[in-house]
Amino acid sequence: MSRHFSFYSMFCMPTLCNWGICNRALGPFFVLMLWEKDLTSLELRLTEMMRSSVTALGFDLLGVEFVRAGNHSTLRIYIDHENGITVDNCADVSNQVGAILDVEDPIATEYALEVSSPGMDRPLFTIEHFALVVDETVNVRLNVPQDGRRNFKGKLVSVEEDMLNIEIDNQIFTLFIDNVAKANLVAKFD
Repeated sequence: MSRHFSFYSMFCMPTLCNWGICNRALGPFFVLMLWEKDLTSLELRLTEMMRSSVTALGFDLLGVEFVRAGNHSTLRIYIDHENGITVDNCADVSNQVGAILDVEDPIATEYALEVSSPGMDRPLFTIEHFALVVDETVNVRLNVPQDGRRNFKGKLVSVEEDMLNIEIDNQIFTLFIDNVAKANLVAKFD
């Protein structure tokens, strides 16, 4: 049985009940969180599936994003190299990863495959990525609100085990890495 979550089905209780998910009353917030966790597990599976092939080509696999949008979904793969990334590098990785995806077929819907360099607003996927940008300005979006907000933009003061300390308006916010939905470095133009 296909269990694809669309915007409509996130709030459609009959659909959820048909899937056996609604043994109790569920609000839209819970269902949205279920959907985000599903995406995270898919992204983790895809990352593990592709890591060795990307590494064999001589590149670092920074992370994977899967953006669901019906028949216009996008699988975005970020790669990096100490000498930078060219269009030809992206094409090589796209061909290699595309072949793996054709064989493994981990995504049941149609999607566009994009391979990209991290760019100036580098996405941050792991605690190691955050550690590399301490003292820089970052944008962080949380899965679950903390201190009444989901979005944090400020100076990354430190990284400790599984926590990020971000300074915003002279106040330090401590965020758990497991609660981060999306994060990126804020580009500087000096």
